[in-house]
Amino acid sequence: MNGTFASSSLRAAFSHCVQQVRSYDYHHYLCLLELPPSMRKAAFALRAFNVETSRAMDVATDPRIGLMRLVWWQEAIDKIYASKKIEHPIAQALSSVISENKISKLWLKRSVEARINDARREDTDIPTAIDELEKYAEDTASTLLYMTLQAGGIRSTAADHAASHIGKASGLLLLLKSLPYHATRNRHFSYIPVKVAENHGLLAKEGVRFEIRLDSRESLCDAVFEMASVANAHLQKARDLAGTVPREALPVLLQAVPAQVLLDSLRKVQFDVFDSRLQRGVLGVSPLWFQMRLKWSSWRGKY
Repeated sequence: MNGTFASSSLRAAFSHCVQQVRSYDYHHYLCLLELPPSMRKAAFALRAFNVETSRAMDVATDPRIGLMRLVWWQEAIDKIYASKKIEHPIAQALSSVISENKISKLWLKRSVEARINDARREDTDIPTAIDELEKYAEDTASTLLYMTLQAGGIRSTAADHAASHIGKASGLLLLLKSLPYHATRNRHFSYIPVKVAENHGLLAKEGVRFEIRLDSRESLCDAVFEMASVANAHLQKARDLAGTVPREALPVLLQAVPAQVLLDSLRKVQFDVFDSRLQRGVLGVSPLWFQMRLKWSSWRGKY
């Protein structure tokens, strides 16, 4: 009886993970459906964990509550690896996945710690250079790919290197897409580094503090283009490794496809992140077109 209840509870936990990803990270939800069935449970649990931590600050009515939620997850990871039970569906699914697969605690900790450090930043605490954002993308997006590869039993330096570049590209592009949202929450383009803003005349000094000026849409587009170009370079580097990546890793690396779709959508609107077309469909394209592109890449064994 207890075993049946535990099994039912775990199925509900994994179902919750799938629904979370489908609701809040739809483009990656579609990517995960392309994985072999044996890898999907782990991939959905990991991606649902990312949904929880990435949205913690956005859904909180008070930033302090959002930060507390992130700290809770930091502590939950320690409890999971100590085999302690946690009454939370995503934590339960994650615990099951960790017990079945050799998933590095380091990557999980690094992911949530990056979110905590970002949450603690002041609005005027602007990154100095783009490599700081690349590190943030590595710690939050690339780590998910590393762990998915681990869960699939895939040990490949080439796959890890490709995952690193894909995660950096994806993380940077999603930060760019979110710039208008953060502006509405008074985080005035704190994801545009000082050096990039300075290159395009967007930097203003207020006393001892720097602020990003918003009075030139053209200059902002130029800054976005500069950052998107860095993301594009990471995608190219990932694809340059394709010939050395084991075939079983290719479905995991399909997450390069949504990054490329978003990059293409940015190009179509001349890198104007305020263009409403970016909010349509899936990353600026129709859901059908996105799924066709994903299926075509999967069928060809490309990313």
